[in-house]
Amino acid sequence: PKAGGNDALADMCDGLFRADEVDSGAEEAYDNAFEEAVGGGFGAVRIRAVYEDDEDPDDERQRIRIEPIYDADSCVFFDLDAKRQDKADAKHAFLLSFMTRDAYIAEWDDDPKTWPKDISLSEFDWGQNGDQVVVAEYYLVEATSDESRLFRGVAGDERRILRSEIDNDPGLASELSATGYAEDVSRRKRIKTRRVHKYLMSGGGILEDCGYIAGANIPIVPAYGKRWMVDGIERCMGHVRLAKDPQRLKNMQLSKLAELSASSGTEKPIFVPEQVAGHQVMWQEDNIKNYPYLLVNPITDATGNPSPASPVGYTKPPQIPPAMAALLQLTEQDMQDILGNQQGADKVVSNISGEAVEMIHDRMDMQTFIYVSNFAKTVRRVGEVWLSMARELYVEEGRKMKTVGTQDELSTVVIGAPGKDPETGATIATNDLARAKFDVVVDVGPSSSSKRKSTVRSLVKMLSVAPDPETSKVLSSLVMMNMEGEGIADAREFYRKQLVQIGVLQPTKEEAEAMANAQQEPDPNFILASALAEEANAKAMKARADAVSIAAEVEKTRAETMEILAGLREKAREAAMRTVQELAQMAQGQNIPPAGPGVQ
Repeated sequence: PKAGGNDALADMCDGLFRADEVDSGAEEAYDNAFEEAVGGGFGAVRIRAVYEDDEDPDDERQRIRIEPIYDADSCVFFDLDAKRQDKADAKHAFLLSFMTRDAYIAEWDDDPKTWPKDISLSEFDWGQNGDQVVVAEYYLVEATSDESRLFRGVAGDERRILRSEIDNDPGLASELSATGYAEDVSRRKRIKTRRVHKYLMSGGGILEDCGYIAGANIPIVPAYGKRWMVDGIERCMGHVRLAKDPQRLKNMQLSKLAELSASSGTEKPIFVPEQVAGHQVMWQEDNIKNYPYLLVNPITDATGNPSPASPVGYTKPPQIPPAMAALLQLTEQDMQDILGNQQGADKVVSNISGEAVEMIHDRMDMQTFIYVSNFAKTVRRVGEVWLSMARELYVEEGRKMKTVGTQDELSTVVIGAPGKDPETGATIATNDLARAKFDVVVDVGPSSSSKRKSTVRSLVKMLSVAPDPETSKVLSSLVMMNMEGEGIADAREFYRKQLVQIGVLQPTKEEAEAMANAQQEPDPNFILASALAEEANAKAMKARADAVSIAAEVEKTRAETMEILAGLREKAREAAMRTVQELAQMAQGQNIPPAGPGVQ
């Protein structure tokens, strides 16, 4: 996002862009452009809007496609005043295509022989006299200025309307006035607009006016190998340009070496005519019929005695000059220095760590980093052109579109779905690409497969030093999430859900909705556990009540016992008092002295 916020909308645009890349086979376009840029110095891709369903007359929805441009260095031409590498400042561009003469006449009903003869063909041949006819797509940027005006309503709402809209619709000003809108003159603003006009043309003139295309940018993006500006003129070069001279020298040396090896590869015997007289055919056909032996005639010496019939001598095969051998070695070394020595990366040495292999690959990547960096600018420009087109094409409310995530996960978004503004709380249309004002950023690095393997190695090392079981569980789940292989997609999704539930990963929109629904609909196991807990609680309460009741009965029995004991003691006391009184009366009658203090 340019001004912060709208991260969700930026992620959605990223997913839509990846989905368009997948659906349009953009990999082929990228590979072709990169190959031509590295090989010849210049390549290109194009971005085009096509109907989603060509056979349905009522379906006007469009999708964006990224397509290859083959042989771009001979069919793509930009404005010579454009200085930027991505040609964002170009005012016009040409894209040439070639048709046979018969196909051109059948499609456009135009014979190249009728074209004006005063056209000079010294620099470019449109196919007037050849078997092929050139048809050019001509893109012209039309920049205009306009004025934005602000109107305020009686309810405090605001509307921005362009002056051109008011000029084109005379009743619009009256309508605004009648509905209570008044212009705030102090809020006028001059703005600039860009539109791209497309034409089809040939050597005879304009074939078709295609009108304005979606977006505000020329939908052709160049890719350069190496690029310079020399005296105001653009120069480009591929990776093989500097190796052409050593390659020519090597080709010459190999040709000479082939001639030497083909001239005479084996030694041949030398005979006098008398030795092979009558056996010439046998010697001639030996290479074809491979005779088991060969015959020669005996010869005599000066005295007339026969002598051994051995060859007079042997021919010698040609020798490779030492200078040629040395030059071949130097030429091969020069080509390796220019193109890069691939031997170090191709060798798989035993007992070498994965980190060492990655370091070797990183060293090789540095030799070609300029090409990867330049192509990253191409991909970034493709994203900018795509975003400009998507703002005008992906606007249908309620349209469901596929998105692709960074790990190739698929999801669906709804354009213009109702939602709430996180700041104001008002109901707004979400996923509105008309509000998509973003900066496009490209990361240059290993492929997703290489990054996952490196991530797995790092996580496995961290498992050995994990401080607690919870951390080990998180690390092992991350390892399973980044594993690649056949049939483990469901397992990866399972571990992702676990990490989302414990708060390690942020849930996607679909996962958040599923979690919310799961909270609204209790799990049957949770219901059963709750019922069992309530039953146990009820039994515990009943047990406590029974214990209280038993304690109350015990207290009651104790109280009754105390009451009974108290009654017994009172009766015993009364009986003792009566006995004492009776004894006192008897003592008074018999004059018995009272008992001492020790008598009870």
